Amino acid sequence: MASLSLSISPNPDRLIDGIFVSPRRQLLRRVAINSSPSGFNFLTKLTSAEKHRRNKVAAVRMSSISPASHSYDVVVVGAGIIGLSIARQLLIGSHLSVAVVDAAVPCSGATGAGQGYIWMVHKVPGSEKWELAMRSRELWEKFAEDIKYQGMDPQEVLGWKKTGSLLVGKTSDEMAVLKEKVDKLSKAGLKAELLSIIDLKEIEPVLVVGEEGGAAFLPNDYQLDARRSVAYIEKENRKYASEGRYGEYYNQPVTGLLRSGNGEVEAVQTPKYSLYSKKAIVISTGCWTGSLMQDLIRDSDIKLNIPVKPRKGHLLVIENFNSFKLNHGLMEVGYIGHQDAILQPNNLDSGAETSSISMTATMDTLGNLVLGSSRQFVGFNTEINEEIINKIWERAKEFFPSLRELLLKDLEKNREVRVGLRPYMPGGKPMIGPVPGLSNVFLAAGHEGEGLTLALGTAEMVADMVLGNPSKVDNAPYALHAHCS
Repeated sequence: MASLSLSISPNPDRLIDGIFVSPRRQLLRRVAINSSPSGFNFLTKLTSAEKHRRNKVAAVRMSSISPASHSYDVVVVGAGIIGLSIARQLLIGSHLSVAVVDAAVPCSGATGAGQGYIWMVHKVPGSEKWELAMRSRELWEKFAEDIKYQGMDPQEVLGWKKTGSLLVGKTSDEMAVLKEKVDKLSKAGLKAELLSIIDLKEIEPVLVVGEEGGAAFLPNDYQLDARRSVAYIEKENRKYASEGRYGEYYNQPVTGLLRSGNGEVEAVQTPKYSLYSKKAIVISTGCWTGSLMQDLIRDSDIKLNIPVKPRKGHLLVIENFNSFKLNHGLMEVGYIGHQDAILQPNNLDSGAETSSISMTATMDTLGNLVLGSSRQFVGFNTEINEEIINKIWERAKEFFPSLRELLLKDLEKNREVRVGLRPYMPGGKPMIGPVPGLSNVFLAAGHEGEGLTLALGTAEMVADMVLGNPSKVDNAPYALHAHCS
């Protein structure tokens, strides 16, 4: 599982009266809003008495709630790996000034709860995402090399490590799939090997896949620590603050967009600030992007379908694990089918907790065993489900029999559970590009479990769009009209 969101967002049941005043147009907008992790959701219609009460409150508060105004060339909404990487790319690749605004803080969304791998072994050469994934991987490699060139250790700074990745199968049918996978990866230019059970035993002694099993192996794949990577990117971005080119506005949910007299979008509104943008506004708020965008266009005649949905996932982390060591990143071949599972009609409405469990396993640079993963469509629920954790543990024991000697309850003190929401997109492609009808507004969302993998390529693509540069990667498959038609 690559990207999940942590359940440390603002209280979703807290009501706030908001009065938004545009310093340029002086038009009063009054709405009742309900806070959510990436923005505010507009409530249902108010009663006449409630409208009267709120109008009185608004009249009293008008003189004291005008937000402070700041101006930047680009305002990025969302401080996950995508948003901060976009800010970084603009800062290092241009002279533009950039603000990052978020309803919470970095790593409180999808980025902070993921497994942290940059693996190609389960991807499909020639697919629409392949070119972007390859470009992003290349940029990650360059990023790590640049850190090394500066005299630092990428493993310490980013949690960066070349572990290689294994896609493992247990049956002859799965081995046939893996053979085809290796052939395609090799033809696409990657070093890929098909390992027999004997080969696999030599490099991962604790892994058991049966007499018919084996694995597809990419020795040059990587893993990293998302939180350390975000902290470093944020630190690098802040170096531009002294030049007046960078600002951070955390714990500031976006509540609206401000428009000029000719209808051009000119600012992002939060409870405390009007953040004016001279060139572009980029929305990168993960699984909340759909609801946030609907709120932002609610009073306009723009019709958009932003089909990003939350897909809940669990990871089980056993800290300071010393019962055995894993040398590579692993996932079972069934992960591919689980990843590609589509949202069935009425799943969200019915609240059905349909779930899929597939084995993924890594050991991070701190010696923690990270096991996954689950996928569920249960809306925005982020509560820990112990039944799911037990299923992840049981599934892991099928591949690592030595775990059967351990009881999960005995590992309680060393156990961490990461629960969160992947930004699922029908078709599996993120949305990257300008928003029709909203001048200079761009989206970069819907990466689901590939946020880390695709982050730097996405950032480069968005920056090229904003700057008017030729794209290094074909951006047509990610355009909004390709998703919203």
